[in-house]
Amino acid sequence: MPKLNLDKQESDFLHKAIGVWERDQLIDNITAEKLRNSYEVKGFDWMRLAKYSFWVALICGGASFAYLIVNDAVINLLKKLYYTPDIMISILSAVAAAALFYWGRRLEKTKPERVFSNEAVIFTGVLFTACCIAYLGKTFDERYGHYSLLFLLSVFVYGVLGKRLNSRLIWLFALISLGSWFGTETGYQTHWSDYFLGMNYPLRFVAFGIILVTACRLLRGSKWFSYFYELTYVCGLLYLFISLWLLSIFGNYGNINAWWPVKQITLFYWGIISGVVAGLFLLYGLQKKDVIAREFGITFFIIFIYTKYFEYFWDHTNKALFFAILALSFWLIGRKAEKIWNVRSKPNGGA
Repeated sequence: MPKLNLDKQESDFLHKAIGVWERDQLIDNITAEKLRNSYEVKGFDWMRLAKYSFWVALICGGASFAYLIVNDAVINLLKKLYYTPDIMISILSAVAAAALFYWGRRLEKTKPERVFSNEAVIFTGVLFTACCIAYLGKTFDERYGHYSLLFLLSVFVYGVLGKRLNSRLIWLFALISLGSWFGTETGYQTHWSDYFLGMNYPLRFVAFGIILVTACRLLRGSKWFSYFYELTYVCGLLYLFISLWLLSIFGNYGNINAWWPVKQITLFYWGIISGVVAGLFLLYGLQKKDVIAREFGITFFIIFIYTKYFEYFWDHTNKALFFAILALSFWLIGRKAEKIWNVRSKPNGGA
């Protein structure tokens, strides 16, 4: 029977867990020894290397393409292609995207172990899909500039493709397109003014994040949505908390010129609101054992506190004292986290 190939951190955790189970007599010595012999520490994380290598390959490929088009011969060719109809570019991009998605799907079935190379093919298909939609928009909307409709079209295209191909990567682009549509559509409806229904962009996306998280929770029990639930939940919380963080800094001011002369202390209530929301998610996560909500709550609660610390004390505190307080606070957080970890590591921890 082949052994599990774990990295050192995973191996250390499992070794400690088996030791605790053995000490608490949940398993006997023979079973504990069998478990210890069922895994081994891998010498090098080849999977992580593969992942990063493919992403670097895509970036280098993009850089190569960028340098290629600077070449005089290529520039002359592009000048000739400049007059190619937009609809033709859209069709060619659609064909390329379809071919890449078909190839990626086939690779997933025939060579499922090539996880990251398969994702790279799918990702390239996503880029060609975006190109197709963009040039389709240029073909049919040259007058009104209502390009938020392109993002809305992208939502449906990526959503259907993500579901049919069972791809979280494509589903992620559907969620990004959904946020892009919301932002551009609210801007278009107000002729790109600073406010929509009295809300600046961060406040709008707070509402958007709440709607997305709520919809995600309502659809949690749906069978078709279960595969995409966690990703959608995380994206909704990112929209919500990043918007709250920006709101705690800029308040409900629509542009930088209106915000610049305002003293940050006058925006304290936005910081309080953001902190309360983070605290509520933390409590909810602890009570319902929702790890995602708990982690977002504690992470952004700390971010909100330190953001306010920098805002209120950076200009008015001696820098040595400023960083000393910062160091002390992080040391106290570390000590508290260490204490909680030690309590939970003990037999019947927390009981």
